[in-house]
Amino acid sequence: MTPVPVIVRAATRADLPAITDIYNHAVLHTTASYDLEPVTLASRQDWFDEKAARGWPVWVAVTGEEVVGWATFGPFRAKPGYRFTAEHSVYVRDGLRGRGVGRALMLPLIAEARARGLHSLVGGVDAGNAGSLAFHERLGFERVAHFREVGHKFGRWLDLVFLQLPLGA
Repeated sequence: MTPVPVIVRAATRADLPAITDIYNHAVLHTTASYDLEPVTLASRQDWFDEKAARGWPVWVAVTGEEVVGWATFGPFRAKPGYRFTAEHSVYVRDGLRGRGVGRALMLPLIAEARARGLHSLVGGVDAGNAGSLAFHERLGFERVAHFREVGHKFGRWLDLVFLQLPLGA
């Protein structure tokens, strides 16, 4: 597939409709998210404001003027002992997956995590999502846990795989 040229930049509130659309497509049509119902723009605005207040990054990949993907990281767990580990999310517009958008988002996200002194980046991926698992492994993530039948969506039980990238901090 031909790579899509993108610019990665910090997201703004003006990007939230596109971020919401990309996420909601995944909610309705994939197991990339275990949400069962689409999120509202208002809830995504609250999410964005909380990320900003806590200093967590939200980035978008843009081609032309269109947002074609987004990525973020935030706390892995609430307890202070986990403060050097973050959990990330990356979503790419339907039809553009496998064309370099996710990589364009993840490379600076990983660099940002290192710059912040994080020790580890974690991601949760549906075990049936071979593309996302391979994508993460190409970036150096390792499968560290496989939880069986912990999710339920589309009338079936889902397994969740945790992947981890040691950051060396």
